[in-house]
Amino acid sequence: MSIKVLNLHPWNLTYKQAVEVQKRLQPRVILTPLKKRVRFVAGADVSYSKKDRYLFGAIVIMDLEKMEPIEEVAEPGKESFNYFPGLLSFREIPILLNLLKKLHHTPEIFILDGQGIAHPRNLGLASHFGLIIDLPTIGCAKTKLIGEYKPFISKRGKYSLLFHQGKKVGAVVCTKDGTRPVFVSPGHKVDILSSIRVVLKSCQGYRLPEPIRKAHSLANSLRSKESD
Repeated sequence: MSIKVLNLHPWNLTYKQAVEVQKRLQPRVILTPLKKRVRFVAGADVSYSKKDRYLFGAIVIMDLEKMEPIEEVAEPGKESFNYFPGLLSFREIPILLNLLKKLHHTPEIFILDGQGIAHPRNLGLASHFGLIIDLPTIGCAKTKLIGEYKPFISKRGKYSLLFHQGKKVGAVVCTKDGTRPVFVSPGHKVDILSSIRVVLKSCQGYRLPEPIRKAHSLANSLRSKESD
């Protein structure tokens, strides 16, 4: 089963053109509660070479009922867009789109190691990717990009809403007792509360959701092999 990819813009862009693409696409983002519990969740992550401009992408689809992977794909690629703050999606999405062609299953939702709407232009990696594949996506980042929140107790399941310029853009979520929180924001076709529930359900004794954790491990493993 293939995932349909929408051709929303070219990828050979300047910094200014990329920013304009974000501004143009942002109004298309849909924030809505999930209508049902999800079972098949994909995690996507990209690892970078420390020596050159190569990167390594990975997608892992997990069955949350059994908490085990049902499909894993990974491949190396070459960076086609320079690093600019706020434009991560233009570096990482191309290799993720290549990986989609290898998948035999279609997940119900993607969790990406990055931001959703908790982004200066409200179009982070997860939102951008969600628009292109027209599927629900969640951003789950290890660090904050924008926003303010109230401190809260470090106990699994607790969270504090993240605000930016007076608007709710996500939540700071504790996924494991005594650990640093993760920064969760809806990408596309999901809302904040649904995003929190999916992230918590996807965690299994670690700080990061299992689909992202496994995708991260797979991408790093590929990078190590290619570097040998």
